[in-house]
Amino acid sequence: MYWFTHWFIKITGFIPWLFGYRAKIYYEDKSIQGRRIKGKAIVMPNHHSVMDVALHMFVFWSRTLRCLAAELMYKKNIFMTLMLKLLGYIKVDRDSHDFSFLGKAEKVLNKKGVIEIYPESRLARPGEEKPLEFKPSVVYLALSTGAPIIPVYHTGALFKKERALVIIGKPIDVKEWYDDTLGERENIEIICKKLRERVIELGNELERQRKEEKAR
Repeated sequence: MYWFTHWFIKITGFIPWLFGYRAKIYYEDKSIQGRRIKGKAIVMPNHHSVMDVALHMFVFWSRTLRCLAAELMYKKNIFMTLMLKLLGYIKVDRDSHDFSFLGKAEKVLNKKGVIEIYPESRLARPGEEKPLEFKPSVVYLALSTGAPIIPVYHTGALFKKERALVIIGKPIDVKEWYDDTLGERENIEIICKKLRERVIELGNELERQRKEEKAR
């Protein structure tokens, strides 16, 4: 059912997406990771708005991205709740200590699916430095399933004069960053910081490639 809903939206929403985002896609190294995702993976973008999910649904056109969605989205209205369920999104209640969403996400990854996580967990408030600090869920999932993390940076432009710019980074195996001489909690904190740094680096790489284009 999930794939049907995703493809229905992709087919019927392609024209609005094309004009709304006018997305231009860049790559850290296209020979290593392009728009096609093979096997299980965790897509990890920075966060600008609730419409980010629509952007990445089309960026990674060939795969069904099962997104971790905050409980707030399920409280908007009945239609939104139904749509999130039809899309197969996984509810995350940030105000509770219920971590069952991790188990549900693990099942998707263990079946070679793709999970989309916004590790900032929420949208930045005015004046806050972006991206926000990353939450540990993405690290726990990557460690428990062995799924590579595909970092993504985007500018978030929607129905604006400028185009939405996206850069796809090289996959990350967080197990390579795990230090056995340290405790789990310390490892998780260090890896979260490294992942955030990678997304920031992607933003800098996007800017570098843009400057090269303009100089040609």
